[in-house]
Amino acid sequence: MDICNLTDDAKNHIKNTLTKMKKSHLVFGLQGGGCAGFEYFWLPVDKSEYDEKGEPERDYIIDLGDDQKFVVDCTAHVYVVGCVIDYKTDFISSSLVVENPNTSGGCGCGTSVSFS
Repeated sequence: MDICNLTDDAKNHIKNTLTKMKKSHLVFGLQGGGCAGFEYFWLPVDKSEYDEKGEPERDYIIDLGDDQKFVVDCTAHVYVVGCVIDYKTDFISSSLVVENPNTSGGCGCGTSVSFS
């Protein structure tokens, strides 16, 4: 099982956004916070920033092509294994959405999650 999967829509959105921001890597992970206990974080960085602070030997890296990478921070692996990230749009908003089979709950605003 892959640690994390990206839909084609998510890949395209990430690639377009990284290009606009002049960044090469999007680091995805979890940090403590929010009303449910954990929040996902998304950190766009360039290659030199990642090479300096990242852990390529432990992080899960998806090559998006064009020297762009999606990186799952190694500290989040146990919490996000098997998740699917999609890019969804509706009439008033658009966002990356994490469908995580490991969560035991979340908050009403949808920005934080909990684990058993």
